[in-house]
Amino acid sequence: MSYYKIENLEQYFKHYNKSIREPRKFWGKIAEEHFVWYQNWEKVVDFNMAEADVKWFVDGKLNIVKNCIDRHLAKRGTKTAILFEPNNPDEEAQHISYNELHSRVCKMANIYKDLGVKKGDRVCIYMPMIPELAVATLACARIGAIHSVVFAGFSSAALAARINDAGCKLVVTSDGGFRGNKTINLKEIVDEALKSNDTVERVIVAKRTHTSVNMTDGRDIWLDDLWADASDNHVAEIMDSEDPLFILYTSGSTGKPKGMVHTTAGYMVYTAYTFKNIFNYEENDIFWCTADLGWITGHSYILYGPLLNGATTVMFEGIPTFPDPSRFWQVIEKHKITQFYTAPTAIRSLAKESLDYVQKFPLSSLKVIGSVGEPINEEAWHWFNDHVGGKRCPLVDTWWQTETGGIMISPIAFVTPTKPTYATLPLPGIQPVLMDEKRNEIDGNQVVGSLCIKFPWPAIARTIWGDHERYKKTYFSTFPGKYFTGDGALRDEVGYYRITGRVDDVVIVSGHNLGTAPIEDAINEHPAVAESAIVGFPHDIKGNALYGFVILKEEGMTRNHDNLRNEINQVVASQIGPIAKLDKIQFVSGLPKTRSGKIMRRILRKIAENNDADFGDITTLLNPEVVDEIKKGKL
Repeated sequence: MSYYKIENLEQYFKHYNKSIREPRKFWGKIAEEHFVWYQNWEKVVDFNMAEADVKWFVDGKLNIVKNCIDRHLAKRGTKTAILFEPNNPDEEAQHISYNELHSRVCKMANIYKDLGVKKGDRVCIYMPMIPELAVATLACARIGAIHSVVFAGFSSAALAARINDAGCKLVVTSDGGFRGNKTINLKEIVDEALKSNDTVERVIVAKRTHTSVNMTDGRDIWLDDLWADASDNHVAEIMDSEDPLFILYTSGSTGKPKGMVHTTAGYMVYTAYTFKNIFNYEENDIFWCTADLGWITGHSYILYGPLLNGATTVMFEGIPTFPDPSRFWQVIEKHKITQFYTAPTAIRSLAKESLDYVQKFPLSSLKVIGSVGEPINEEAWHWFNDHVGGKRCPLVDTWWQTETGGIMISPIAFVTPTKPTYATLPLPGIQPVLMDEKRNEIDGNQVVGSLCIKFPWPAIARTIWGDHERYKKTYFSTFPGKYFTGDGALRDEVGYYRITGRVDDVVIVSGHNLGTAPIEDAINEHPAVAESAIVGFPHDIKGNALYGFVILKEEGMTRNHDNLRNEINQVVASQIGPIAKLDKIQFVSGLPKTRSGKIMRRILRKIAENNDADFGDITTLLNPEVVDEIKKGKL
């Protein structure tokens, strides 16, 4: 019996129970039957949760790129591996076959080696969403260099912090990037970032925008010049299961970003397994995840997960609203996308537009739609389900983190019955528990608590680069012996999980624990509201009260604001209860968001508390200018 593919709910429970009772047998069988190894492991898992020390497939030898590309060549060599859809819809899409991807990755691997990059060296990749980004990333893994992909929207200061923290030897970038109707000079940003660096020896520059850039003699070199002489004959490096594969930085609540380290074998097995099951991937499907490769979603579900399964994966350079808000739907129709995986923030922004944009496309090729990045509110869930999925495509609302490497709690398409706003059930191998304030496990259903995981899974991050103590303190000290996600969750009467938001986004009002996510859901259902964010602020009588920052739709702008505030509180009172009514509601034009679409609530919290002395690093925000605007309009 194979555990790799779950076909129905009965089989899910069978596999899940097996994975909990005998995790070593469960994962060992999947790893053995579905991947290529140079040498088998001595032990499936070895761990000490108290020390945050986890190892999977101990002493196994493999190369993840051999599993992503080489092993598919005989059967799928001519199949499209990467389908590149450019920013400009008039520019032709590229279909890169597994044979062609293999040739390109081998060439890039040889370029790295010729420049002196060795196994264990760190390579920073700062590029737009073009095929060269995928090639540069895979070539690192092929030679055993550790890739650190940085989203090409980050500022020079944010980029410098990441390059310096990882001690990168090489940077791969491009002359520029296209984003909607903008052209961004990426090379200039790299030059600025490297002013404070002493580890980077060379900078490889790909051509995308063909704009004029400064090239530093002895350091910078055009990719085209290296490409012409590079051989496409390369034997993949033999890697240990626990050799680092990549460092990916995630914002820390206290400022300095955390370089999460993911290792090779466990990450490979888990991302491949979750991709196959959650999205019900079948051989001729065309999978589109709209994330950027600079985020964990891009690593796991644009690159590694799909390629490990021999899939066709779409890389999209553009944005959802260029040249107009029908772009997503036009691309789905053009390429006959079968699985579409995007973020609630994108869904909410597109739901504000005329329905004509989506309704002019049949979208009949779609079979699964998915949501990632934050809990999806009910209004957005129904809009996505009804107008994009046509009420016939399962909507997989996936919960996971940069630290987890892969999806942890999610419906499995065509297997798990879905429920709006619920991530539903844990994937096999994942053992979630809810904890109370006294660090006790909360039994039963219809309960709320802090979400922890009590047994390691293959794709768990192993450490924070250069700071294992911080890793241990952040994730394993709050609830000793368990991984603490930082999220609160509700478990309903049948055991489904709903993520209620970060635990520090739970506000205690008059002794009641109020999760911000359900309140925001309620507010967002008001017809005049586009989006909202709730934080707590000190209150003399209640202990804490609720402060709402609300973006209005166009029709709400002309309404009487006091009347709107009353209506919003009536919606909250009817859906959550009078205790959840907001003391203050400020109407704003935007919310401070990271470039992955997450609202930076710590900034809003400080504004609400009149504590605006230090917001920490806001250079990584998508819209830092909105912070001053919100401060000026504070109630």
